Amino acid sequence: MTETILKVNSLVKKYGQHKVLDGMSLEIKRGMIYGLIGVNGAGKSTFMRIIMGLTHDDGGMIELFGKSEARAVQAARRKIGQSIETPALYPELNAQDNMKVQAANAGVGNGEIKHLLELMNLQATGKKKVKNFSLGMRQRLTIAMTLISNPEFLILDEPTNGLDPAGIIEIREIIKKLVREKGLTVLISSHILDELSQVATDYGILHHGKIVQELSKEELLQKSQQYIEIRVNDLERAVTILDEMGIGDYEVSNKDEIRIYSDLEQVAQINKQLVMNNIDVYKIGTANQKLEDYFMNITGGK
Repeated sequence: MTETILKVNSLVKKYGQHKVLDGMSLEIKRGMIYGLIGVNGAGKSTFMRIIMGLTHDDGGMIELFGKSEARAVQAARRKIGQSIETPALYPELNAQDNMKVQAANAGVGNGEIKHLLELMNLQATGKKKVKNFSLGMRQRLTIAMTLISNPEFLILDEPTNGLDPAGIIEIREIIKKLVREKGLTVLISSHILDELSQVATDYGILHHGKIVQELSKEELLQKSQQYIEIRVNDLERAVTILDEMGIGDYEVSNKDEIRIYSDLEQVAQINKQLVMNNIDVYKIGTANQKLEDYFMNITGGK
């Protein structure tokens, strides 16, 4: 059985009367790249800060590496590398000296610094000060600094935010490489589902303080595949007809629409059966749903 790295159950965080997290639950297993997706203000950073002990929760359970008692959770946090909100970089220092400061803070030696800078393609920056780095270079340095203590679990809050397309691709490939070569488990947040789909293996959609849906990569790809879209006047009878036809891979997406993910070649036959059963068909045809459209449908765009 795959080891559970992080498990939270019914997590609550309040600011005054407002619940930023309202019974949030999820489970992350070893080897996952878990993509936490939510609109800005959904509570992603708050959740990560709670996991790292940077702010307290107001209820619920946190389990790290199988430990849930408060002291044990605090000790388990030593196995985590994190980059939450503003990276703690020293702009007047170069990359190597920033890494040395981080190593001293973590109580570890400097032996891994050269390797980590090479891993992040920063080995040639020399004496160049961080204040003169591009945003992508600073992001790569931030990730390198999170790895100085050789963590097992990496938490990255919006690591591609503000990067150009080339920078985004570079960060994606680095994360995949870390999982592949170092065996890391990663929790990564974003407000753009299409972006996460390029790197994550599993996904949780955070909305109004709760995980409203969890999906594997395969399930997410299915949501973006081609489908038959049907709009009718009698949804209940239409579903009965589909069941009688042996079509099972469908979902009801709203009060008058059905999406069928199989039997794409049977559009005409499905239409015929619905009409023969006196169901008004307002629309029928094939379409592709974009991942961002799927995300907006789940969250209502808010």
